Amino acid sequence: MLTIFSTPKPFRGHIAVIQRNAIQSWKRLHPGVEIILVGNEEGASEAAREFGLRHEPKVPRNEHGTKFLAPIFDRAEEFAGNNLLCFVNCDIILTSDFRAALERVAQQHRQFLMVGRRWDTNVTEPVDFSRANWEEQIRARASRENFQRPPQWIDYFAFSRGLYHKRIPGFVIGRPGWDNWLVWFARASKVPVVDASRVVRAVHQNHDYSYHPQGEQGVWQGEEAQRNYALLGGWRHFRTIENATHVLTPAGLQANHRHWPALGKRAAHAMGSRTWFALLKATRPVRHRLRLRQDNSPSVAKDR
Repeated sequence: MLTIFSTPKPFRGHIAVIQRNAIQSWKRLHPGVEIILVGNEEGASEAAREFGLRHEPKVPRNEHGTKFLAPIFDRAEEFAGNNLLCFVNCDIILTSDFRAALERVAQQHRQFLMVGRRWDTNVTEPVDFSRANWEEQIRARASRENFQRPPQWIDYFAFSRGLYHKRIPGFVIGRPGWDNWLVWFARASKVPVVDASRVVRAVHQNHDYSYHPQGEQGVWQGEEAQRNYALLGGWRHFRTIENATHVLTPAGLQANHRHWPALGKRAAHAMGSRTWFALLKATRPVRHRLRLRQDNSPSVAKDR
């Protein structure tokens, strides 16, 4: 069937609640689903024992203690007992619509990557999985809050065995860029990339960024983020869900004819950003003499 793998944050406070919610939702996808937790964060071994998961505590880290991405993927594949794998962030609740989508895609493609947009939802308490309608309740909650993230935000990657094994650069997890690279690599490998956003409601349980010493700014703009951006290699390797080759709809799998315009839009955005900052650099002496500031520069949309 399926091997799901993830790497949790320490099981403390609110983070513990939402990670336990996520894990229990994965277990209910199918009786034969295999789940691997990677990393020795506080509470991980206890959660693995409680829910009957495989726990692989050892994973290389950088000098800041942040886990490298490649060993997580490589070890999961080496230990996995299935040909379908899914890396999912440990705050994402998945329901039966995910399983149904994955089965439909796997029936049509031997090799593929399936991704989808997430729905940010405020969840502060344990989900009552004893309720027969827990899936309907959590999906309805996400619909009411109605905050679907744009296609840059990618929180699950369901893929066929062998796609990424021993091929991922030295990204660290929990910082930007690596998810966009994973989509680019699948495209560059001529593997179908399927956008399942229309049929899968992946529920992201909102949380803060207190796990990073510099908070949200540190996660997106800190030293480790800059290293990840360098490994990404600029816009040429930056792909989002918009760049999927196919879209999964209630009617079935369809070609995504919009992926080329999406790539052109990204290239134009990158070119405009480079031109603007080059202009700022070239005109800095004049602006300083005239006491002009660059605060009036046009806003540049964040990639994440």
